[in-house]
Amino acid sequence: MKLLVAVKRVIDYNVKIRVKSDHTGVETANVKMSMNPFDEIGVEEAVRLKEAGVATEIVAVSMGPAPVQETIRTALAMGADRGIHVETDVELQPLAVAKLLKAIAEKEQPQLIILGKQAIDDDSNATGQMLAALLGWPQGTFASKLKIEGDTALVTREVDGGLETEALKLPALITTDLRLNEPRYASLPNIMKAKKKTIAKLTAGELGIDVTPHLTVLKVEEPPKRQAGVKVKTVEELIDKLRNEARVI
Repeated sequence: MKLLVAVKRVIDYNVKIRVKSDHTGVETANVKMSMNPFDEIGVEEAVRLKEAGVATEIVAVSMGPAPVQETIRTALAMGADRGIHVETDVELQPLAVAKLLKAIAEKEQPQLIILGKQAIDDDSNATGQMLAALLGWPQGTFASKLKIEGDTALVTREVDGGLETEALKLPALITTDLRLNEPRYASLPNIMKAKKKTIAKLTAGELGIDVTPHLTVLKVEEPPKRQAGVKVKTVEELIDKLRNEARVI
């Protein structure tokens, strides 16, 4: 079984986000970048499937400018077998990513595609669903448990009422949730081995996909700073402030 895992390079989750002075986006210059945490979970799950003898090959895919290769190398160090880099300087939106992944899936013919449920930079939570629709594949989103039985993927997912288990006929697509697993740290020997693994380079033009953005960001602003709280002495004073200052009653 071949697995295709999508990984995205984002601002590290430990970094405090700063808005650019011209309000066109967030500051990325000289900022630590890393693999999207939900995608790390996807890579880890793929590696575990390979270690269990279910999968035979793991292909890590990422899109963006040249530094994206660092993220692919991280996936290779975790256990992926080879990488594919779709090189582009265009800021890709979910639909464009889904179309590029569809074209790659048609070339690679994987039996299972694993994506993080969302990226922590745009929080769109849309690429997996769009890709499944474009491919016409069954999908299991927000997966907290995955088990492969023959040509069926059993996906346990978290819903409002508790847990729901779906049986998906392969080929299928899943998106990972936080409780699916805990990603491993890449060891130094595996990091060195990853440098020798191949990363194929492609462009959107070679895949026949138009990645022109359909949405335009008009302005990015930081949320307003919270005001300090105050103590009140009586219920009457509290009601007065709620009515006349906060205007919530």
